[in-house]
Amino acid sequence: MTILKKALEARSKKVNKVEITKALKMPMDVYTRLSEIASAGYEGLAKEDASYFLKCFGLFDKGEDFMLRVRIPAGQLTYDQAVRIGEVAQQYGNDYIDISTRMQVELRYLQIEDIDKVLKALQEVGISTFQTGADNFRNIVTDPLDGIAYDNIIETMPIIESLHSIFAQNPEWISVLPRKFNTGILGSLSNSCNIYGHDCCFVLAQKEGIFGFNVYLGARVGVQSQDANLFVTIEEVPLFFTSLITLFKQYGYRDNRNKNRLVFLLNDVGIENFIDAIKKESDHPFASAGVTMVQSQSIALGSNKVLGRNGMFNYKIIAPSGIYTGTDMIQTADLAKTFGTGDIRLSYDQNLYIINIAKENLCAFEESDLIRQYAKFNNLYFQDMIACAGTATCSFGVIPNKPDAIEMAHFLSSEVAIENATVRMNWSACPKGCGVHGIADIGFEGCKAKDADGTRVDGVHIFLGGKITRTATEAHTLHKALPITEAKHHVKYLLQTYATHKQRAETYEAFDDRYLSHSYSFQALAFFTKINYILNERLDLNIMLELELAPKSSKREEYELFTFGLKLYKLLTGEKRYESVIGLNANMLKPTSIKRDSISKLNPKVPAKLSEVIYNMTHEKKKERASVFSELLVALKEV
Repeated sequence: MTILKKALEARSKKVNKVEITKALKMPMDVYTRLSEIASAGYEGLAKEDASYFLKCFGLFDKGEDFMLRVRIPAGQLTYDQAVRIGEVAQQYGNDYIDISTRMQVELRYLQIEDIDKVLKALQEVGISTFQTGADNFRNIVTDPLDGIAYDNIIETMPIIESLHSIFAQNPEWISVLPRKFNTGILGSLSNSCNIYGHDCCFVLAQKEGIFGFNVYLGARVGVQSQDANLFVTIEEVPLFFTSLITLFKQYGYRDNRNKNRLVFLLNDVGIENFIDAIKKESDHPFASAGVTMVQSQSIALGSNKVLGRNGMFNYKIIAPSGIYTGTDMIQTADLAKTFGTGDIRLSYDQNLYIINIAKENLCAFEESDLIRQYAKFNNLYFQDMIACAGTATCSFGVIPNKPDAIEMAHFLSSEVAIENATVRMNWSACPKGCGVHGIADIGFEGCKAKDADGTRVDGVHIFLGGKITRTATEAHTLHKALPITEAKHHVKYLLQTYATHKQRAETYEAFDDRYLSHSYSFQALAFFTKINYILNERLDLNIMLELELAPKSSKREEYELFTFGLKLYKLLTGEKRYESVIGLNANMLKPTSIKRDSISKLNPKVPAKLSEVIYNMTHEKKKERASVFSELLVALKEV
């Protein structure tokens, strides 16, 4: 405790403006005045209520209307709840619903005069919006097929309900934390909820024949959680969590809001010291970690129909970019009641499951109008796509985002059809990373870019190689500030390589880990996509520079650069850049006599600048050759 106290004293010289706002009033005082605020309209809305206190209850002032986050523990909806959400969206929210990565929904376009009516309508069916925004406990995520799937070892919903009753439904815990707090608890083998990406992660594990959870702590955007080397049983979860939250409440930083998440406290005091403090706070000797059992991907890989342990099927409806409607939510509930038990599960990847469909009813179910309507999205580019709100509804958004993600998915579906595969493509509209682009196979972060004419357009930074395995890692930057119209072609060339070389049913993550980024540096991969874009989209040469994938590679940039240069010279001229010297060592090479513009003379379609780039890649004198891809990528902008 002494170490935590010293860390807090070192940081907390001055509290931030939000903490000053939080001291003005109790959040529940604002909540009890909602009917009064709704009647008075914007004139009755205090500045601090709009900027902070209403967010504690999921209400976000967007200027002309409100967005409302609806808390759905574990993403589980009953028939009545799903219908009511759909009705509220129809009546008050332009029939629009967003499914979020916290397995809940967001209602948009709500008018201030309707807020009180909306909240009461949701409360009637047991739905709360408490603590879905601001410095609070956010919705706890888990496997959408919790308690159903064959690979589900521990049903986590009872645990989530116990935590929910302690914190989410207790007014005393509203707005007491230094920063928001995300939690995931997974009792299945499938990593179906980005389990390593939360402030507190309970990960399925086994120790000495007992199933429980290994604890990982301290994730945030761009940072995966740390192994706490601690094992908790099912019964110990509430005690551990309460102790953790108590310490974060007491010792968490309240100065710089950009550095107030749990991870900053952990980094300063050390995770071992923090765990020691939890043991003292709880007065309980939690055991050291057991064997983590969670895998890196879904067991039901690439399938919309998953057979449960009860012999019933569970059908996944793909909602592109999480966009749904109130009308469709009501129809979904009706289908769930007609063919199943009436229950719906929302998923971390912004989709829905209708659960417990009998095998004999499956055909009729799939022939229903709603299922046929969404069947067109049943391919790998939509199934594993995540996208946050974007400029249409988020003030932080830099690009539209959801439409961009959908357009690219359609483009890739037509250009690179791949079966028995999965590719996780996540989109964030800004650096805040709400689309969790950092853990995707291919991630996109919205930005502004310049096109070939120098015009400022919507663009993306492209990231490659994020991992959701137990050694979870953030993706590497592949390209910065590419126009979106160009970016889709770069992704196409990566996926064409995947389609050509992947083994049957191998995920993109496994393929990238074993071959792609294992065989080539990220600088080489960036050049690979850029040169193919120029050759085929800009110059229309119909020539593809291909990657030869080897199980091992030194990934020396100068070697990669020289090898690519030799291949390009042969592709563009039909001739070899170097020839073996007869009678001498076979490894010795004799250069052909070329000039910087020789490729352009042999192939008039090749611009002089591109000819110069390839010449510099394969210069006869090693010391004169280009040694890094970055200088070539700059030169290629002139092609």
